[in-house]
Amino acid sequence: MEWGILAIIIIFIVVGYIVLQGTRASLAWRKAAAGGDADVIRQMLEESIAAWLSAKRPKEVAPDVWRGIQSLELVDVASDSARVSCQVESEYRLVDGRWVEITGPLQEGLAVTVRLADMLLYDVPNLSLPAVRIDVHTTFRDPDGASQRACILTTTASREVARDVDWEGWTAAAAVAACAPRAWTIAS
Repeated sequence: MEWGILAIIIIFIVVGYIVLQGTRASLAWRKAAAGGDADVIRQMLEESIAAWLSAKRPKEVAPDVWRGIQSLELVDVASDSARVSCQVESEYRLVDGRWVEITGPLQEGLAVTVRLADMLLYDVPNLSLPAVRIDVHTTFRDPDGASQRACILTTTASREVARDVDWEGWTAAAAVAACAPRAWTIAS
């Protein structure tokens, strides 16, 4: 009986120590990120992006939006911001034997931007970036028929302004405009 109680106490001590070490490590990551260590911020973002790229699409996220998120690439990291890039395409459906464009790349880009801003500002563990910049690219055909990749939308979203955005209730264009009223441009 005494040995059983002693074993249980030892197990509780070991588990408590493991939890304490995990908490200390988490606090160290947070402190380094809050201090502006760009290498730590880059590593945190790369780990989160890798998790998102391998994750199954959530049911509430449209397939085309998730496809844009799956194309996410980390471009640059600073002590107070991050810059990412993604790729979107038009959505087409077969209607009466003809392929019809349902949504263009700009509409898809706005939807992907809203989702990415929400994820980058709020879903990266132990990181609270003040701002993120999202560049949305798509593919066009030039007059010779060659594919050309072009940036169609650039959004800089700040955490301060994004707090007031209703991420699920607003349209993508309204959320992007509210999140970054003067910081998004449509490339021509």
